[in-house]
Amino acid sequence: LSAMAERTTEVINHLLGDGKQIIAVMGGTTLNEVANHMDANLGYHRDLLFVPARGGLGDDAMIEANVIAQRMAQQTGGHSHGLYAPEHVHEEIYEELLKEPEIKKTLQIVESASLILYSIGTPIEMAKRRGLEEDTLKLLKEKEAVAEAFGEFINKDGEVVYKLSNIGLQSSSLKKIEHIVTVAGGKRKATATNAYLKTAPSRTWLITD
Repeated sequence: LSAMAERTTEVINHLLGDGKQIIAVMGGTTLNEVANHMDANLGYHRDLLFVPARGGLGDDAMIEANVIAQRMAQQTGGHSHGLYAPEHVHEEIYEELLKEPEIKKTLQIVESASLILYSIGTPIEMAKRRGLEEDTLKLLKEKEAVAEAFGEFINKDGEVVYKLSNIGLQSSSLKKIEHIVTVAGGKRKATATNAYLKTAPSRTWLITD
């Protein structure tokens, strides 16, 4: 994990130009490790703004996207902008939340990012972290979901079999973002990574072990 995190910071440094750069980040233990490996070198000649690409999942606060964005900003001498909303909400509430000025403003910043940094999840683990009901877990197993990214659950053929109403960056917005970096490793994520890459834009950088 440490070696993947080290390589991830090298790739980001290679991809980003000078001046103002917006980096949208997801949460999770993998990106928490990437934050640990960032330092002032990444901020050299750059005005970095880190912004969470999704709302909170309601799990361990240290691996929430908001906290990771703040830590990356501190490590590199940059700034961060928060997204204070739960990631997964019921559809009616979702529509209302998207109208909130502060949430709207943050999502506009996310969509104008120079680079998106995220990991690939295993479906049942991600469903449990989001507190999804047993019926949904059962449905994911029935539909043979093997991967999760951007609130989309994917089968081994790269087809989206279930999608959440989630506050944050949608996979459809990836086409607007110049640099796409995903980091995922370990034997337990092998099937998930393989499946997700069938849906990922061809310019995606994958850092794995």
